[in-house]
Amino acid sequence: MRRGVIATLRDFVPIRPLTREEALRIAELQAHRFHEMLGLSAPPFPEQLIASLPRVQIERLSPIPVSGSTHWASSRWLIVLNGAEPAVRQRFSLAHEIKHILDHRFVEVLYSGVPPESRARWIEQTCDFFAACLLMPRAWVKRAYTTGPQRLPQLAARFAVSQAAMQFRLTQIGLLDRPDRCSRMHPDWALRASRAAGTPSYYQRTAIFVT
Repeated sequence: MRRGVIATLRDFVPIRPLTREEALRIAELQAHRFHEMLGLSAPPFPEQLIASLPRVQIERLSPIPVSGSTHWASSRWLIVLNGAEPAVRQRFSLAHEIKHILDHRFVEVLYSGVPPESRARWIEQTCDFFAACLLMPRAWVKRAYTTGPQRLPQLAARFAVSQAAMQFRLTQIGLLDRPDRCSRMHPDWALRASRAAGTPSYYQRTAIFVT
């Protein structure tokens, strides 16, 4: 893997407070550029391409109380995934953690326009959106949905994601009707996140998005 992928993706972000719409748009642009740099044009997204990024190390541990965590240690990013969770959940967690790495250097600036009481939640939502765009790009999903089987199990298997994640992505794109607001899959539902005190480079994913 060539050097400079993370730096290139960071270049998409203006160093100023972002609106929610801007944050989502930039996340999708970053995911799209990632595919271009890797020469990808069809699912599934290969996990090994993330593992081969310079200064990125992936470990799986179990049992741990979170789906994934990221911190900077010994001059590299260490992404820890919950090895007891299904493979599709680990893939989503890995993509989610990459967005934390991309945002890390300026995270306090980028999301400073969001009220403090909802900032962590919004950061997690943005990372979820990036993960969905990386694993289930809009163009790929539309092509798969309009040219092949539209049943959820087949689509999820083709993209190597959970059925819940695929259903949520189809809804985001507008290919499925939006669920009721009380549904866990409503777009306002988000991961809870926490940061270890005194460790600004540490993130951990404590809720479950995919099942």
